[in-house]
Amino acid sequence: MGRLVGVDLARALAVFGMYIVHIGPPLSATTGVASWIRYVADGHSSVLFATLAGFSLMLIAGRREPKTGLAGRQAKARIAIRAVVLLVLGTVLAREYGGVIILGFYGVYFLLALPLVRLRARTLAIIAAAFALVTPQLAFVLTSLLTSPVQESINAYDPLRRLSEVGVLDLLLTGFYPALTWMSFVIAGMALGRLDLSCGTVQKRLAALGACLIAAAYGMSLLLAGSGALRSMAEDGSSSGSSGSMPPDGGSFPELSASFLLKAGPHSGTTFDIIGSVGVAILVIVGATVAMDRLPRLRRLAKPVIAVGTMSLTAYVGHFLAQSALSVPAGTGTQQSWVPLIMFVLGATVFAAIWSRFFRRGPLEHLLDAATKSAKNIR
Repeated sequence: MGRLVGVDLARALAVFGMYIVHIGPPLSATTGVASWIRYVADGHSSVLFATLAGFSLMLIAGRREPKTGLAGRQAKARIAIRAVVLLVLGTVLAREYGGVIILGFYGVYFLLALPLVRLRARTLAIIAAAFALVTPQLAFVLTSLLTSPVQESINAYDPLRRLSEVGVLDLLLTGFYPALTWMSFVIAGMALGRLDLSCGTVQKRLAALGACLIAAAYGMSLLLAGSGALRSMAEDGSSSGSSGSMPPDGGSFPELSASFLLKAGPHSGTTFDIIGSVGVAILVIVGATVAMDRLPRLRRLAKPVIAVGTMSLTAYVGHFLAQSALSVPAGTGTQQSWVPLIMFVLGATVFAAIWSRFFRRGPLEHLLDAATKSAKNIR
């Protein structure tokens, strides 16, 4: 099966969106169109990344039809190996860059998704919807019960916490991208992976669904929570100094009243935020697929950007390493310039374009693929 070029383009957009959050000026330092770009990237880029992660699971497990028998067992083994590798890589990077690193969370998502890889699109969609409706409220209750002494007691016996800032409790509940609420995005991506995105009817229905989810979620949130319902935490200057990202979802709940659950701002982790963000992710994926299928000239022009999407892991890890090597300041309150961001986007695009002319996979993608080859020994 040929590559899904539209999905690769969506991956590249997700990567560049995370560049905007991690390297660009904070929302409070932008105006006009720049504010809209920063706001859309804030939260939605990482959600798109997670949704595409679920889509990628279906590429391994059998896209339209789930693999069964020996092929199914080997596919699950490949996913499990990828999960462990990403968890290790995420833990190593978190030692240097903190809890903003999403790779360790990816590893947990993949492990939790293993029992679901053979389900149909409709079933996966229902599960994703149920998670979106239930898990934010569950997270609110659980984190309200987790006082600081309780968290400290759990972290004291957590080997991952000793290695980095991200422990098991962070991965599941209190981190930047907690599995409890973020599995909704992954499962939604898995449902998309089961569909024929090249079919015009499917594209139209998904576009309508995405638009309806956005209108319903954000509209209801505005109606119930008022004009500040969609406000980003970045507007209050609360961005992380190392990443420009929001405070941990779960970590913010104990200090807030239950009325916070009516909001839908980026990284709020509420039901409205999840539903609206899934709608945005669906529109981006469908829009990128339609554009690549029906606009061949644009597809040719976008080839270097598409190359970034084929090696999104390399592009993601690379921008952190490059930030450290070049001493580029992250999205802090003192940074006003967009120049570093533009240079990083151009650098990633040029690197991916040149690399893809000689190699099938990106550097880290090649290593990850090599690590999963042992799954062929499963019988």
